This record gives sequence, structure tokens and C-alpha cells, in this order.
Amino acid sequence: MQEFHKIRRLPPYVFEEVNRLKAAARANGADIIDLGMGNPDLPTPQAICDKLVETVSKPRTNRYSASKGIPGLRRAQAGYYARRFGVKLNPDTEVVATLGSKEGFANMAQAITAPGDVVLTPNPSYPIHAFGFLMAGGSTRSIPAEPGEEFFRALERAVVHSVPKPIAMVLCYPSNPGAHIADLDFYKDVVAFAKKHDIWVLSDLAYSEIYFGDTPPPSVLQVEGAKDVAVEFTSMSKTYSMPGWRMGFAVGNERLIAALARVKSYLDYGAFTPIQVAATAALNGGDECIAEVRDIYRKRRDALVDSFARAGWEIPSPEASMFAWAPIPKQLAHLGSLEFSKQLLEEASVAVAPGIGFGEHGDGHVRIALVENEQRIRQAARSVKKFLDRHHNVVPMSAAR
Repeated sequence: MQEFHKIRRLPPYVFEEVNRLKAAARANGADIIDLGMGNPDLPTPQAICDKLVETVSKPRTNRYSASKGIPGLRRAQAGYYARRFGVKLNPDTEVVATLGSKEGFANMAQAITAPGDVVLTPNPSYPIHAFGFLMAGGSTRSIPAEPGEEFFRALERAVVHSVPKPIAMVLCYPSNPGAHIADLDFYKDVVAFAKKHDIWVLSDLAYSEIYFGDTPPPSVLQVEGAKDVAVEFTSMSKTYSMPGWRMGFAVGNERLIAALARVKSYLDYGAFTPIQVAATAALNGGDECIAEVRDIYRKRRDALVDSFARAGWEIPSPEASMFAWAPIPKQLAHLGSLEFSKQLLEEASVAVAPGIGFGEHGDGHVRIALVENEQRIRQAARSVKKFLDRHHNVVPMSAAR
């Protein structure tokens, strides 16, 4: 029997191959150090949990909630943007609460995409950035994930050669998986380009607070006039260690926000009210817990880069995000990211995410998530060293011929 049309547009989920091997190994008693999925292991701050518990026992909080977010939550998100970025938002018309940034992207795609519409998406990038639009009936054209001159050359080519002309572009900085960062001058050029060519800008800022330098990553909405063309998505998953709570936001252009809100009104009643109340308390509660989370990820990053280098695997030190984007070691680069990830799991009991899962331009890398403590990261490095030592003198078949 033939597959459904939309399912045919989705390739096999390559992460599932690694996940199956991981589950089988654990079933056989293996101690797998899982650096694959970007699933934060840190506990949600106690004050946020306490607010949830306090609210859940109150009468009427078990009723349907507000699809676009309760008013206090939308005001709290507007307050966050004012403090952090100096951006003024109208909580009634420029803020929507989403069930995480992933759901926000998927439903925005449903809201704005007509059959055959072209959307410019980074490659490699988080899968929903492309597949949200494919599921909505559109098509995608790849642009570089790293900001720079080639990024804008690719935009120019896309406008000239795409039929029909692109309706939107997706940005993601700090980027997942590449951990690239963008500055305000880059965003100024993006906004100018978008206005010139009548293209929407959809910015994923999920990792805005996980940075390791002195300068916090900016928002595209800091650019004067950006709200004319741009919407930005954020998430509480990493910032507040709330991944399972499914709480995020879309903010910015009123027309796009209204379209998203209308689609959501047909699909969901919003997150459980006590979750929204607890999220409001988190946003209004100050930045101390954010700084603590950032410091933990910084220490894990340093432990990863140092210990893996000692093991013989040089990994560029990410400036932001909770990921390292690691080139496959040269002697094993011929395997490609999926086969390398499978062998690393089977022989070293270390799980990573194959780069091919983020797009064809990611195949020379794997993504390593900072979701284990420093001791476990160093334990992983010891296993990696043994794995690489065993493969030190391996000659690829192509080279042998």
C-alpha cells in the first residue's frame, strides 16, 4: 500500500537507527553515555516547581487554558524582551505562548505556507526548520548555517533562481547543531535584505541564554524596523531546564503572530494553566538560575574539549549553545556520520547524533550534547580514546585500492 503523501515527503529519521542500537545495548546491560539527544539533565529550579504545585491544587486551574497563553505569561515574556534586548512588545498582539519552539515553528509553517511556496532554511540545521514547511506543502532551499559573506551570496542566488520567489527565511543563532553565533550587524543586513525582497524572517533564538563569552547573543528584533518582517521563537527548555514542560514563545510581527494564534486556536488550548503560571514566575523571578545553568554548561564544554583532545579527537570549542559540532576524526571520516555514530556506540558505549540528521551538509560531523556531568564526559573520553586507538591504523577501502 502506498504511503500517505505527507509521510512520503519525510525521509527516514536517521536518529532512530542510533536510538534502536542504544536501546538494544541498554537492554543487554551496557552503560551508555548518551551525548546524542539535546535533552537537558539539570533539574528545574525548585521555585518554579513550587509555583506549579501551589497552582495545580487551586480550583478551576484544571480547566481549558488559553491557546495563545494566559495574559500574565505574555506580559512576562514581553518583560523579558524589554530587560534582555531593549525590545518593546505588545503582549496582546505581538506575543504568543507555544508548546515549545518546535511546535511554534511547525504551526507557523502551517499558517503561512501555500502549496509550492519556497522557504530558505539553514543546512545543517534543526530538522523542524525545514520539515515543518515540507509538511505544510512547501519546498525548501538550503542556505549556509554560518553567518558571513557566503550566507548573503546564497540569499541573492535564491531570490534570482527560486521559482516562485522565497516567502521566508529561517535563522538560528546560536545555531543548532553548529553553535554559530551572529552579531547585530548581521541581523541589520538580514532585515534590510528581507525588506528589499519582501521576505519574512523567522528567527530561532532557543539558545539565547546559553553562551560562554562576554557578549550575550542579540535578537533580530533589536534591529530598527525588524518587527515589520520578523518573528522570533524562544524556549524555556534549556534556559530554565524545563524541556518536558513544553513552553516557548513566538514574538514580533503582528500579522505573523495573529496567523499563528489563529491556527493554534483550532489545534490546542495551550499548555496546562499551572505550567503557564509557573513559567510566568520563572520569567519574573530574575536571572540567577540562568547564570547557574550557563556556568554548568561552560564547565561541561571545557571538560569535553579538553578530555576529548587528550583522547585524540580535536573538537572546536563552541561559543554558545549546549552542543559541540565535532568533525569526524580523519581516520574514520570515510564512514560518514551515521556509520561512525553506530560504531562509536557499539564499540565505545558513547552515543552522539549523526550530522546527516541535520541535513546533507552535516555529514562530516556529529553533534555532541552537554547533557552528562563532567565525570561522565571524561569517562566517555576514555572510551573514545580506546576506540580511536583501535582504529588508528585503519585504511579506508577506497584508499587501499
